[in-house]
Amino acid sequence: MSEFSLNEIHVTAKKAARGAGYPWGLAEEAGQAVRWLCAQGLDGCAALAGVLKRFDGVELDRITPDTSKEIWKLEDKQVLCPLIVGAAMSDRANELRHRSFETSSVAEPSLLFAFAAYCARRIECNVSVEWSNGTATSDGERLSIEGQPGSIVEHICVQRGGKLLNPNKNCSRSNPEQSTWETLNGFAHRTYAPATEESRLKGAGAEMVDRE
Repeated sequence: MSEFSLNEIHVTAKKAARGAGYPWGLAEEAGQAVRWLCAQGLDGCAALAGVLKRFDGVELDRITPDTSKEIWKLEDKQVLCPLIVGAAMSDRANELRHRSFETSSVAEPSLLFAFAAYCARRIECNVSVEWSNGTATSDGERLSIEGQPGSIVEHICVQRGGKLLNPNKNCSRSNPEQSTWETLNGFAHRTYAPATEESRLKGAGAEMVDRE
């Protein structure tokens, strides 16, 4: 396994999400979420790779839940994307002062920990992510986890409160599995377009041009 800085993780994750079809704003949030998880010693890269492979080619409208409902879910009972759910949580963070957010099945739920941390900073209070056999709590900077959520959980409840019983140690670098890193770079590669003859004549030099 190779070791990468958190900045390298952030940039690669962001471009991978964009390459998978997420808009730049959501791709940036994905990059920040993966970076934050890696800083907590978790494998954020593997979580994102799992999400991008699962939802590759799926239109975002089809996996965006109706957040006006008591429980966020899809009509066809499909698994929710944690990036979309997390972004919705962030947008409505202030609501956590007086209510909780509940969802149906979510893929790679560990990504929600980073969005919960954002909400905790926003409302200046601990925020917890709970599933059937575990809880993750953050004060915005630190993370405490009891139990492991796995790649899919059937129900999530995000709410204010919770205790940081044994916070993870902070990390400045991360070493994802080679296959995971290759997956992310494969998606990131989609953000590049083949160089045109015109760009080569102008001395672009590279065979690929960044679409960003």
